[in-house]
Amino acid sequence: MLKGTKAIGMLAAGIVLYTGMTVSATGTGNAPVPSAGVGEILEAKLQEEDYLAAAEEAKVERKAVYGFSNLGIANVNDYLNVREEPGEDGKLVGKMSKNSGCEVLEIKDGWARIKSGKVTGYVKAEFLLTGQEARDRADKVAADMAVCNSGGLRVRQEASTESPVITLVAEGEELEVVEQLDGWVKIMLDDEEAFVSADYVTIAKKLDRAVTQTELKYGKGVSDVRVDLVNFAKQFLGRPYVWGGVSLTNGADCSGFTMSVFKNYGVSLPHSSASQSTMGTKVSLAEAKPGDLVFYAQNGRVNHVAIYIGNGQVIHASNPRSGIKISNVSYRTPYAVKRVLSQ
Repeated sequence: MLKGTKAIGMLAAGIVLYTGMTVSATGTGNAPVPSAGVGEILEAKLQEEDYLAAAEEAKVERKAVYGFSNLGIANVNDYLNVREEPGEDGKLVGKMSKNSGCEVLEIKDGWARIKSGKVTGYVKAEFLLTGQEARDRADKVAADMAVCNSGGLRVRQEASTESPVITLVAEGEELEVVEQLDGWVKIMLDDEEAFVSADYVTIAKKLDRAVTQTELKYGKGVSDVRVDLVNFAKQFLGRPYVWGGVSLTNGADCSGFTMSVFKNYGVSLPHSSASQSTMGTKVSLAEAKPGDLVFYAQNGRVNHVAIYIGNGQVIHASNPRSGIKISNVSYRTPYAVKRVLSQ
């Protein structure tokens, strides 16, 4: 639309101008007024509107793909702390693992206010990619994920309804896609391949998001050794998954991670999730304390282990893509909880 008093006057008079037309100037009735300039303005305005519309469409499209309109990427080797207030002494409310995505709400005085997953808070801006750098990184690291749109999604051993159910997955959980088949999706369930029905998942390019994080405090009903062990284990968030590995810094598998963490607290565990499940005292999930071991199984055979860290979460070495990560304790159906710490 044309702006200014002249344009308003023309529109009020009911005059419509096209490129090349002439009209008589008001007042004299003699001098013809070329309309080419008006046409050029209209054309330029349309071009600008087309550009803005295309930019907005691209913005919406990118948001639909990655889930963010003002994208930020955690540019770290392991994890980035998210704090309630801007400052090193701010309360810890979450952690962003390497290459996690977030919505950048504001950047001020070296701190970025972000929203990622269920976490809103502040991160150090120097460790956050934004703009084109963030988009380029996202294009490289975003993975096809199967988002469960049904509670109690059955994960099967083979792509068939006749195949045994390995476990159930909660609504909203995201599973890494290996391959899309006819009516089925091959996914990674921690470090093993499995299958889910394509009818109950939505496939989308996704970036990891921040996980909520509550710092365990001493003297708050949890023994000091349990607080120490959980805080020690969380230091290795984002470190790599390596099958057969036992290194907390260079890579471990699920049982290698738990074995190495507990070794620092005088507890000797075998390098096997199934063998670890035979140790300690069995407790219910409702009775779980930070520092207990949570086991997961396939057809009654234990094949994965994690450490309960409180607030309904576990930390575990999941698979090569995600490495050591924090998940909801019921991201898949827990099989057993064992207590190996006496305190």
